[in-house]
Amino acid sequence: MNLSRRTNPKILSIANQKGGVGKTTTTINLGAALARTGRRVLLIDLDPQGNASTGLGIEVADRNITTYDLLTGEVLPSKAAQNTSVKNLIIIPATTDLSSADINLMANEKRSFMLHDALHQPDIDSLNLDYILIDCPPSLNILTVNAMIASDTVVVPLQCEFFALEGLSQLMLTIRDIRQTANSSLRIEGIILTMYDKRNNLCQQVEADARDNLGDLVFKTVIPRNVRLSEAPSFALPVLDYDPSSKGSHAYLALSKEIIERERTTNTRRAL
Repeated sequence: MNLSRRTNPKILSIANQKGGVGKTTTTINLGAALARTGRRVLLIDLDPQGNASTGLGIEVADRNITTYDLLTGEVLPSKAAQNTSVKNLIIIPATTDLSSADINLMANEKRSFMLHDALHQPDIDSLNLDYILIDCPPSLNILTVNAMIASDTVVVPLQCEFFALEGLSQLMLTIRDIRQTANSSLRIEGIILTMYDKRNNLCQQVEADARDNLGDLVFKTVIPRNVRLSEAPSFALPVLDYDPSSKGSHAYLALSKEIIERERTTNTRRAL
């Protein structure tokens, strides 16, 4: 599919300070789904656990250049990016080196802007990107702050469980603080309900509460609790390649279309 390239890639952080909500699963599969539409996507693994890198088949031995090197300015984005098995999807992988970022970057007065500076240099143009997705760690630390300052929008995976909305408040406060101090254009792309089981009354209640309280911020698409989604990372594949006919695969394709449509609507409004 031939697409006109964006002037600048849209940068989305996939963030939630709570672990186990489907953050990395969403990053991998949303990236693959956007790539499937013909968009060129860079995935930045900013989690020291490196699960997004593993889930896309990047062996630890092959992670000689990582997001830590990108943050510290030792390499350009084009030198750090690696191909994946998915057409149009490339990745800058992570290792446990990132776990010491809080300490090692403390002396740098621009420590919160290092990822922003890395992704807004002319070299990024050589990758011909439409989207950059940042897989954030499950905490609101210096890495997550770097991601949000570098981003246009934030996608928030929200697991359908008790207290889900209460756990969202701290993240919202962090986003508000960053808008006020470092990135005034940052906004929430949307909240995606994950691990959804329509047979479960609690899931239905969480969805109803989320839509009542957050309105259009909640994506129409929901990500189901799906065995194929859970299995795919062990085969180092997005679910779209592991089982294209699965409910999980269809859900992430629908999410990618919703994000593209939201962007198109936003651009149309700006043009009026």
